Amino acid sequence: MEFEGRKRVIIENVKPQIDCGRFPVKRVIGEKVVVRADVFTDGHDEVASVLLYRNAKERTWQEIPMKSVGNDRWEGNFTVLEIGVWYYTIEGWVDHFTTWQKELKKKYDAGQEIDVDILTGVAYIQKSATLASGNDSKRLHAFASAIKTEKNTDEALVLVFDEGLTLLMKTWPDRSLSTIHDKELRVVVDRKKALFSAWYELFPRSCNSEPGKSGALKDCESIIPEIAKMGFDILYLPPIHPIGITNRKGKNNSPVPQKGDPGSPWAIGSHEGGHTSIHPSLGAEKDFKSLIEKAGKYNIDIAMDIAFQCSPDHPYITMHKEWFKIRPDGSIQHAENPPKKYEDIVPLNFETENWKDLWHELKNVLFFWIERGVRIFRVDNPHTKPFAFWEWLIEETKKIYPDVIFLSEAFTRPKAMYRLAKAGFTQSYTYFTWRNTKQELIQYITELTQEELKEYFRPNFWPNTPDILPEQLQYGGRSAFIIRLILASTLSSNYGIYGPAFELCINEAVAGREEYFNSEKYEIKQWDRDAPGNLKDLITRINRIRRENAALQDTWNIQFYEVNNEYLLFYGKATEDLSNIILVVVNLDPHHAQSGWVRVPVKALGIDTNQSYLVHDLLSEEKYVWQGEKNYVELRPDATPAYIFRIRKKLRKETDFDYYM
Repeated sequence: MEFEGRKRVIIENVKPQIDCGRFPVKRVIGEKVVVRADVFTDGHDEVASVLLYRNAKERTWQEIPMKSVGNDRWEGNFTVLEIGVWYYTIEGWVDHFTTWQKELKKKYDAGQEIDVDILTGVAYIQKSATLASGNDSKRLHAFASAIKTEKNTDEALVLVFDEGLTLLMKTWPDRSLSTIHDKELRVVVDRKKALFSAWYELFPRSCNSEPGKSGALKDCESIIPEIAKMGFDILYLPPIHPIGITNRKGKNNSPVPQKGDPGSPWAIGSHEGGHTSIHPSLGAEKDFKSLIEKAGKYNIDIAMDIAFQCSPDHPYITMHKEWFKIRPDGSIQHAENPPKKYEDIVPLNFETENWKDLWHELKNVLFFWIERGVRIFRVDNPHTKPFAFWEWLIEETKKIYPDVIFLSEAFTRPKAMYRLAKAGFTQSYTYFTWRNTKQELIQYITELTQEELKEYFRPNFWPNTPDILPEQLQYGGRSAFIIRLILASTLSSNYGIYGPAFELCINEAVAGREEYFNSEKYEIKQWDRDAPGNLKDLITRINRIRRENAALQDTWNIQFYEVNNEYLLFYGKATEDLSNIILVVVNLDPHHAQSGWVRVPVKALGIDTNQSYLVHDLLSEEKYVWQGEKNYVELRPDATPAYIFRIRKKLRKETDFDYYM
């Protein structure tokens, strides 16, 4: 394209964009994309700009006028209305008409002669008249003619500053020398469950009714009504594939299994099949289909575990030995993270000469389960596979199945976690599991919700997993489980628990480790899901609170507030229009009662400082009347160690009574 030196507008520092537009930002259906940019030109001329956006299926840009927010910074927004890829960019131009109006007024106010200057602007109006259509063109021609022929300066100025003329000129500007930003930036739009979800993890083989016998998918299906009643909308299953025999791990990760030990579900593959097979003890493909259908009736998605690794008995070992690392002694390299060894697992070698065949085979595995109704995948240890592979796989998937959600299980270095999110993972596990103090929580949540990170990294908070029983849960008793549940479910709009270990408050760990003693990873459990002290009722209430309060269905709206006690965490969430305001106070001490004075930001919440307001604790159903900023709270861990307040800003007065007057 030939260089056009008359284009004077500069567009730079466009936000949001990730790594100079290398990666897309993320939204869900109905979310806004707020775009800001520096738009300016040389000299003193005024500029105008529009935000251009379109769905990938459209060729024509839609546009929204941008507004100046000061210091050459401009802002506009659009709402994404369907899943898939969207594009946006910015166009800016010198606004000669507005510049003319502005300078004309200055000269007139200074008492200078402006008759010739008035005529200068007529050319701008006539140009826009040629661009306009229908009645707008006629009106612009009429304005130009009237200003040109008006002999009275004051009367001419009335026409120059006519609101109708100004609006017409903004509608039909001369953009022949406009600048369009040199990048079309992308937005990946997911379904709403990408931003708001409640996950429940369980092992199907422990959904058994007889001691020592493996449960099946049919047994898992029978528990779905209970999971739905608790309010979860995603049921996540660890791998359901055949498990290897060679180097099988026994109870508590013992390298010497006993007869009947089932092995770890993550040691995938045996003579009974690989990643597209179902363990015979769990059932057949028809049972999996039935599970998907039953879950769907309760508005629950089944999430599958994708673990791209093999047991030493996997069919790939003999069919594609070149996909694995061979040691100098001829043996296949098993997985390890020194000094830890995972002899029952063999990693794939992504540096194989036949890497393309490997990539396409793994894509086939993923598509196999998508075609059988799975739309959510929890991906095991994605940070141990190339980032380029995930970017390719997720993009290939989204082209055909844009509703698929990927959860990254990568407890690793922050930069690696963030790169996986950039590569396309929808949600990610986080360090929340190890953030316990007030300072730790505030600092970490603030980091996650900062300007750039929130554009592509969606956190999913898990207080426990089959791999992790954190010390807070080991030593804090039942109260610690309640505290961590409330924090996870209200700080993040996506959260999950590994059950029923969590709701039963199982806290026995391997000595000196953050691992479950008698871990379900290596044995079949028979759970009493209704054991005394279980948290099912509390979980049910919390998930209902989340569903009924839109403020809790977002992560990016969190604000931390002042409370004069280091063991109390005070924060809030509100909808943009302040129609739904939630304030949460949590006692972080699972052993002792804590009290303090919270400072409610009444002005920011639209509450008059002299006005009383109602705070309704949605956990206990108790109601309190507060006034002003400072209010007293006290929380006992042996009762309920938290408040989840919904704010009603206006209390009724006598004027609201029917018989008043």
